[in-house]
Amino acid sequence: MVKRLFGGRKSSPSPVTATVDKRLEALRGEILVEESRELVLVLDEDDRVLAASSRARETLPGLTEGEPIPAGLLGGDGTETTFSVPYEVGGRRERLVYVRGTGDLAAYEELRAGFTAAVSHELRTPLARLLALLETALLPDAEREQLIEQARAEVGQIGELIDDILFLSELESGRELVALGATTALPILTEVAASHEDRAARAAVTVEVEGEDTAELPLRPRMIRVVVSNLAENSISYAGPGARLTLSVAHQGEQVVLTASDDGAGVDEADVPRLFERFYRADRARSSRGTGLGLAIVKHVITSAGGRVEATGARGAGLTIRCLFPSP
Repeated sequence: MVKRLFGGRKSSPSPVTATVDKRLEALRGEILVEESRELVLVLDEDDRVLAASSRARETLPGLTEGEPIPAGLLGGDGTETTFSVPYEVGGRRERLVYVRGTGDLAAYEELRAGFTAAVSHELRTPLARLLALLETALLPDAEREQLIEQARAEVGQIGELIDDILFLSELESGRELVALGATTALPILTEVAASHEDRAARAAVTVEVEGEDTAELPLRPRMIRVVVSNLAENSISYAGPGARLTLSVAHQGEQVVLTASDDGAGVDEADVPRLFERFYRADRARSSRGTGLGLAIVKHVITSAGGRVEATGARGAGLTIRCLFPSP
């Protein structure tokens, strides 16, 4: 048992301990600035850049440690200082500066409001159907067993939507580690195809797997399963009876490409660029199935691992989604 004592006489730390503590404090400070998701700068009293977060270096042009901050960057050229914290360390005056674009807050609020409205709408729809089913079940001579099964399906739909929202939020908050080493992908494609066999059979969609045994993706196995499952479910749900879905992974030039290609109903070409938006559905047929988040999750996983995703297709000509990664 560990006892913790409060109060009493405090002993002075040894010089060695004090030095180690100071180094740890400095290291913590460096990590806090470097890993911040904000645009963070550390400036001296002459506005020379002492440090900057990785996001600031990627977003703000002309930042060089030890050099003055570019003219007009603070309070001009489309950016503004949102918060400045002056302090003194070792007799030197410095300040911690947070920067944002003038339109960032408005854009964020618009995105947040839009996402909240979309989530509310997507939850309200199955809840309204569920309520209607329960009210119908109370009527005389109602086929209660059938209505209960339909209600159970609506509850399942709500559960899937909540799970997808939480998973996407987890990805975007950075708590889910997406990329870790490299994983041979073909066995996972085969595994996912097998797990969707019954669902594909009910939809009259044939699923095939092909590719190179040596092709590796810079994703954890779980993330590959998430991506391939969402790609497969998208085609199985919307390609239509008689369609054929091919899941493949192979080297193509300097890239490794994961592909889900079907020859089914497809979508209008004008809708293709929007397929990866949250809750976007290209037509009424899609509004009654799925959570509307599957392809958004695919895009976020792929881009988080340094890849990119693209879609091609047309009405009646099927849909092909390609996830491209630099070859290791």
